[in-house]
Amino acid sequence: MIADEMRRKLAELQPSALEVIDESEGHRGHAGWREGGETHFRVRMTSPAFAGLGRVQRHRLVHQTLGDIVPRIHALALELSEN
Repeated sequence: MIADEMRRKLAELQPSALEVIDESEGHRGHAGWREGGETHFRVRMTSPAFAGLGRVQRHRLVHQTLGDIVPRIHALALELSEN
């Protein structure tokens, strides 16, 4: 499952809190949705890796960490904070 892959990769950032939520069902019939879900995700994460980084830098770090997962999904909402 993509959510499990995301959790494994994001563990590299040593989060103190991490939620990976598959919101795909709420987008049924919208652009990018496909049968079986795993198209729309929300990540809520708190990590010391975000200390001193602005919002855009935090988002870039998460995208870089997720690597090849990002092109396989349609939407990724990020709620990121430092400890």
